[in-house]
Amino acid sequence: MSISLTKGDLFTLTDSQQHLLLGLGWDARYSDGAPFDLDAVVFMLNASNQVNADTGFIFYNQPQSTCGGVTHQGDNRIGDANGDDEVVQVELSKISANVEKLIFAVTIHEYDVRKQNFGQVRRAYIRLVNQKTKAEIARFDLTEDASIGTAMVFGELHRLNQGWKFKASADSKNCGLLELAQSYGVKL
Repeated sequence: MSISLTKGDLFTLTDSQQHLLLGLGWDARYSDGAPFDLDAVVFMLNASNQVNADTGFIFYNQPQSTCGGVTHQGDNRIGDANGDDEVVQVELSKISANVEKLIFAVTIHEYDVRKQNFGQVRRAYIRLVNQKTKAEIARFDLTEDASIGTAMVFGELHRLNQGWKFKASADSKNCGLLELAQSYGVKL
């Protein structure tokens, strides 16, 4: 049975929930003819909320972490999939000990040229699926009135003591992929 989360909720993962698929989905509300290309990204952060190296930035051009704990399953350039638009596989036991947090964000490709923002996106969500059983264990549906932001943190996985917790975020930002990556210490 899946748990429905609201912004700010924390969900504690059990020992049997260490191999996850994080599905991210959305639909364009309108676009004035320009296609929407949203991109899911993951930042593997240390205690200072910065990547330890650029390899801690997982996205369509760098789909796997060096530890093998995070794998981006591919870029959906038009967001028309039934179900999840993009999926990230996470194996928490493989995450390096110096990684305290995984940030799952979505940015709008060429938002400035296409004049697009998250206020034009509907039915956005992030869901956690137990990779072994394929059962959805938690889901966070973002609100329809997201904002005029152009990047958004959908959720976060935090290392706490010997376990992990998922936090539903919906934190909007006004920037593109490059600026978001740089804010987490990526040196592109």
